[in-house]
Amino acid sequence: MPIDDSGSEPLASVMGWFDAAREAADPALVHLALATATPAGVPSLRMVLLRGLGPGGFVFYTDRSSRKASELAANPMAAAVLHWQAPRHRQVRAVGPVEPVSAAESDAYWASRPAESRRSAMASHQSSVVADLTELEARRAALEGLGEEALVRPERWGGYRLRPVEVELWEERPHRFHERVRWRRVGDAWVSERLAP
Repeated sequence: MPIDDSGSEPLASVMGWFDAAREAADPALVHLALATATPAGVPSLRMVLLRGLGPGGFVFYTDRSSRKASELAANPMAAAVLHWQAPRHRQVRAVGPVEPVSAAESDAYWASRPAESRRSAMASHQSSVVADLTELEARRAALEGLGEEALVRPERWGGYRLRPVEVELWEERPHRFHERVRWRRVGDAWVSERLAP
């Protein structure tokens, strides 16, 4: 079935694909490749967990002292890819500005995480240099005695939302005759266009 490019809102199509992947219990469902860059244009790429998807964009969480967060503070643009293998062979590409989510939204997600994950995030200043694994293990062990009420979200940890200005849906077809539809934000509207494979 061809990609529906009649709609004026590409994220509705993305959410439809996401729901189909969820129904198929695709293990790659929440794996989002996120590319950021320094102000000088030096790129870096990593996988993050997609923790929100809606009309506002793509949401992920991280330590705000991490490399990705530092790059976003200096250059708040990013690109992201969701990719699903068999049986769907689809990908979604998005490009746009990234902004921090509200403290309330970060608090709500933090509270939903298992206590052990919260301890790990509190113990680790992501991307910082450590002497060895023992140092990290000691930091985490120091938090073992804390009750759940003490596992509050560190100020340095929170969410970001990528608000796309460009979205592309790609679907594999036989003989490399793939289907591609791209939406671009023009003013307050989206313009769709089909691309050659």
